[in-house]
Amino acid sequence: MATLEGCRCRGASGRNNNNSSSILYSILKSNSLASAEEEEMQQQQQRRQDQDQQQTLQHLLHKSATSAPASAHELRAQACSCGSTRRRGVLRTPQVTCKAASAVLVKTLRFVKNVPCFRELPEDDQLVLIRSGWAPLLVLGLAQDRVDFETTETVEPSMLQRILTGLPDRESDGPAGHSRGAAGVSVVEIEAIKAFLRKCWSVDISTKEYAYLKGAVLFNPDLEGLRCLHYIQSLRREAHQALKEHVRLIHREDTTRFAKLLIALSMLRAISPLVVAQLFFKPVIGTVNIEEVLMEMFYGK
Repeated sequence: MATLEGCRCRGASGRNNNNSSSILYSILKSNSLASAEEEEMQQQQQRRQDQDQQQTLQHLLHKSATSAPASAHELRAQACSCGSTRRRGVLRTPQVTCKAASAVLVKTLRFVKNVPCFRELPEDDQLVLIRSGWAPLLVLGLAQDRVDFETTETVEPSMLQRILTGLPDRESDGPAGHSRGAAGVSVVEIEAIKAFLRKCWSVDISTKEYAYLKGAVLFNPDLEGLRCLHYIQSLRREAHQALKEHVRLIHREDTTRFAKLLIALSMLRAISPLVVAQLFFKPVIGTVNIEEVLMEMFYGK
């Protein structure tokens, strides 16, 4: 059994214990703890704790909320007959889906907190990794918990319609077109998320495989400003190696399984965090500064 000594950051030089089982121990230990806590949620005290966390999340989200986006009916009424609009979608049951996403976010942050290797990193590196990884980790959690969702297509006024009706230019309202005036998110972006979920479910990813995938996502060395860059690189390699070894031992006859999991990872990395925030949190509570919410929940800042 590996010890937590192998998880300690050895500074910017990236020198660390060569015991490749450190990441297995850390991630699986975290995943086991998360599973145990989920079972204990049946007890009154645990249920109260999770409810309090979700209430805190909703409270924090509402602090930065703005007015709700225009309804689909209103936007369709503004659409011109030429059809010069961009296809966009909104959640069919936003209250239900956003509640499920909030619960997965709470569980995701708990998982990260329970990974010893992550806790050993400098706080600055932790912040960088959380800001980069919260969205793909959340979508992975949605896949693991089999949280499905339905959307309905809406329309966005064209530039001509905005000029004629006096609506603000959505490109001037926020980055990447995710503005206060925009309704929903691109149908293409929604389909990318749903395609990833279908991929995970078709492969029937196991609990251990999800844990290794989370480790590969969390320890992302391709980010600027990391102090323990080489150590985080080693953790990413160990996560991939652990996943590959697990697949080799458990799925000997499926020679393509590891490649399928890598494809799923590539699909996950293509999903925009802005889209995740826009789709799963904005519909019922308005514009959200998701980073402030994450920092408040994770560090109480």
